[in-house]
Amino acid sequence: MPLTVKETDLPGVLIIESEVRSDSRGFYKDIYSLDEYLSSGLGMTFVQDVHSHSVKNVLRGLYYQLKNPQGKLVMAVTGEIFDVAVDIRVGSPGFGRWTGVYLSPLNNRQLYIPEGFAHGFAVLSDSADVIYKCTQFYAVDEDYGILWSDPGIDIDWPVRDPILSEGDRKHPRLDEIKFDSLPSYRQP
Repeated sequence: MPLTVKETDLPGVLIIESEVRSDSRGFYKDIYSLDEYLSSGLGMTFVQDVHSHSVKNVLRGLYYQLKNPQGKLVMAVTGEIFDVAVDIRVGSPGFGRWTGVYLSPLNNRQLYIPEGFAHGFAVLSDSADVIYKCTQFYAVDEDYGILWSDPGIDIDWPVRDPILSEGDRKHPRLDEIKFDSLPSYRQP
């Protein structure tokens, strides 16, 4: 089934929509098809799928891995989320900029976040199930984070009083992180 790929205002961060076939019984759509991705010019390989369930107003992130950076293909299979990517690649023209996209099964969108970006999301519905495909395996000792409310990034989260993990409350601001603890920009 054909894909529609749209650029966001951050190069490499892509909104991906697949065709939906529906009738009186419900719907059918491909979540991921290597052939369709390759024919659309998307050559990423995924090695791990993650499933996250969260309740309304939960905010997760902003996370990244340094030595094994993960590209992520994110989708909400139930509920609605506001999904965010932040360019944290040292030397990137977009360093410190963010983009956010609403994801739900109703809008049929996925967001691809390339390696070198921090990722987070906020749950807007009563609950949400989020699945993301990763280009690298998750490594707990490589888990880094940036403060979700960093005023230097100034993300316009649609959740005003988020439910946060203790770790998410304690992440440093981007300007407090040494450059050797951030990914480097590699020109395309």
